[in-house]
Amino acid sequence: MMEMQERGVRSDLNNDRGILSPGRNCWVKVRAHRASVLIDGAAYFAAVKRAVEKAEKTVYIAGWDIDSRVSLLRDSPEATETTRLAGFLNRTVRRRRGLRAYILIWDFSLVFALERERLLAFKLDWKTHRRIRFRMDGNHPIGGSHHQKIVVVDDSVAFSGGLDLSRARWDTPDHIVDDPRRMDPPGKIHGPFHDIQMLVDGDAARSLGSLFRQRWLRAEGETLHPPGIVRDDPWPPGAIPDFREVDVGIARTEPDYDDHREVREVESLYVDAIARAQKHIYVESQYLTSVTVGNALAETLMRPNGPEVLIIVSHQSSGWLEESIMDSKRTVLLHHLRSADKFGRLAVYYPALPGLEHGDMMIHSKLFISDDNLIRVGSSNLSNRSMGLDTECDLVIEALGDSDVRRRIAALRNTLMAEHLGTTAAKVAQTFRSTGSLISTVEQLRGSLRTLVPLEINSSQPKELIGSNLIDAERPIKPEQFIEQFIAEDVKIPGKYRFWKVIVILLLLAALGALWTWGPLGEWITADTLASWGAGLRDNPMAAFAVPLVYVLGGLVMMPLVLLVLATALVFEPPLSIAYAYAGSLASALVTYEVGKMAGRNSVRRIAGTKLNKISRLMARQGPLTVAAMRIVPVAPYTIVNVVMGSARVRLQSYIVGTVIGLAPGIVTISLFTDSVQRAASDPGPKSYIMLIVVGVAAVSGAMCIKKWISSRTDRERDRPKEERSRFD
Repeated sequence: MMEMQERGVRSDLNNDRGILSPGRNCWVKVRAHRASVLIDGAAYFAAVKRAVEKAEKTVYIAGWDIDSRVSLLRDSPEATETTRLAGFLNRTVRRRRGLRAYILIWDFSLVFALERERLLAFKLDWKTHRRIRFRMDGNHPIGGSHHQKIVVVDDSVAFSGGLDLSRARWDTPDHIVDDPRRMDPPGKIHGPFHDIQMLVDGDAARSLGSLFRQRWLRAEGETLHPPGIVRDDPWPPGAIPDFREVDVGIARTEPDYDDHREVREVESLYVDAIARAQKHIYVESQYLTSVTVGNALAETLMRPNGPEVLIIVSHQSSGWLEESIMDSKRTVLLHHLRSADKFGRLAVYYPALPGLEHGDMMIHSKLFISDDNLIRVGSSNLSNRSMGLDTECDLVIEALGDSDVRRRIAALRNTLMAEHLGTTAAKVAQTFRSTGSLISTVEQLRGSLRTLVPLEINSSQPKELIGSNLIDAERPIKPEQFIEQFIAEDVKIPGKYRFWKVIVILLLLAALGALWTWGPLGEWITADTLASWGAGLRDNPMAAFAVPLVYVLGGLVMMPLVLLVLATALVFEPPLSIAYAYAGSLASALVTYEVGKMAGRNSVRRIAGTKLNKISRLMARQGPLTVAAMRIVPVAPYTIVNVVMGSARVRLQSYIVGTVIGLAPGIVTISLFTDSVQRAASDPGPKSYIMLIVVGVAAVSGAMCIKKWISSRTDRERDRPKEERSRFD
């Protein structure tokens, strides 16, 4: 909280001019002949289908996620089947000679394994037409993600906003509870989901095409050329323009990574737009944690004649991790805002739907409207990571005195408020004219079965959880900074080791790692191929010896650990798959640890460079929790981490215990919930759930006990005279 109170926020804008300033708070300001705001997934998915059907030369798709099985239309069972994304793209590219499709998706973390479709590269690259190119982009800092959600057709029309072409995204503005059209590919109906995308053409679309080509070049090292002039207009039929002949600002977030300088246009534009607002600000956001945006809102709330601020969020975030961290940080920010709200101009609501006990509709939109003068639709949440860690892309339109644009912005805001309140846009507009206040309008109209409910927060000031600043970081976290959060001090490590022992080892590991990442190994050997080879071990008594051996050999050739765990889950049922995955992972960890130990710390440090050099020094005197943390948020491939830990002489006991704790989330998640387990038992028995609870409780309890033990030991160590403290070789 002190950070929020002390960090200043300012805007140097001239109030007589527009907010958009290329090079300051946006990348470019470019012309769009038409622009349309698409509310909810049904409108967006249908518009993408109709635009792609008219494509002549190129289709670009960039996203946080994608699902090849998702249906773009849900009007009938036949439409659902014939518009599944992979099949639809394949038929469209095959039919249109010269058309090429490029798909670039974030190379996601293991944390999201359950949310992602397996074997995407096989389904969207190998099984589709050769003119469809699919790649996963891991070109980002540790802990970051590629969060832009962009589709561009022939550089003529483009979409950008909060929606991915993925599962659990499709919905209509009716948000009917248990709507069978929201059936996910795995066969489960997901909950109501609200989001927004903007559709543009003209120079705005061409600029988004250029943005995609820059991303592709950094990810693949391949230059894509603009498609040139096309004959037909790919604007999707049925998408009625909300705006005509307007300038569109494109604001980005790009983190500081390798030789690419950071871009914080998203953050600057939020600060500038909040500072400029005079009467009212309307916000929809998945998260509400940004320190910078929080300070900007607090400052405007403290102004005697400042704007009122109406914020729409979900009742709670999705998943235990986000509930524990993002909702806790949201509560911290709301305490800050409410303490600054001296004039009663802040209101935060969540939507409630009939049939949902707590109104658990997901607000996934990233929308900002101020004074009927500015509308902003994009991928950036009001979170710290959207300001400087993830890649983001927002589209902005200003009225600049144009009464028609002002009218359309107000109409869109009224439409969204009406959707959440279960009424009509005309009723919202009429009530707003009489009250002159967004908050009073909500208070007069809410109260039906479908409505907005004030978000309650705890009266006491919450404490942010350990690790929350890693999950929602404002800037990239360097590996040594991550390690330093878990250990007390740097350590000088004596000893000399011969240089030649490790040269061949590290060069070989690096070469093998490159083959798995960029070469043919990752395409030839998949989890399914490994499972088919290992099927004979299912009832073989030698499996207990063969599986760990495969893990050891796989580790020595830099085979990804996730691949081996997935294959194990496909062959064996839990709890046997968990036991084998643990046995194999630990066997591989011990062997590669010994390789690093024999090679020697100084040799590894001299070859690995300054980053691993410092990490190996820092690791010399840390315990199981640091090892566990590096397993959960890996700073390098599994084998490389093992070798460095061995070379740094990490205590073997700490190494084993930390590895057991750190591998638990990934191994248990994959083993219990992989598709093969679901196929093995259509109605899973209690053993899987009991095992999940037992392992989860054991891991958490063990971590807490170890943390307590480490803290007490560290305190005793610090109290001892310096000359008596332990030294490590």
